[in-house]
Amino acid sequence: MLRISIAHSSAQSVTLRVEGELKTRWVGELGRACEEAMSRNARLSLDFAGVSFIDAQGIDLIRALRERHVVVANPSSFIAEQIGG
Repeated sequence: MLRISIAHSSAQSVTLRVEGELKTRWVGELGRACEEAMSRNARLSLDFAGVSFIDAQGIDLIRALRERHVVVANPSSFIAEQIGG
């Protein structure tokens, strides 16, 4: 299961708190939440402190989001290694 909640929101930035396992069935949900936040022209950060697992589709999504300047904050060392930093 994956939980996505707004940890911070202003006109300039949004931080989404992501908790649980980012698996195939939840990748689309996170993608939609990110697109919605970015459509407001706000900087987006993802707080990954509560993410315990990420599969290949999740890794692909996070890498694509990082190319769009989305910040992934607080990943475990295991998750950080998987997403490349």
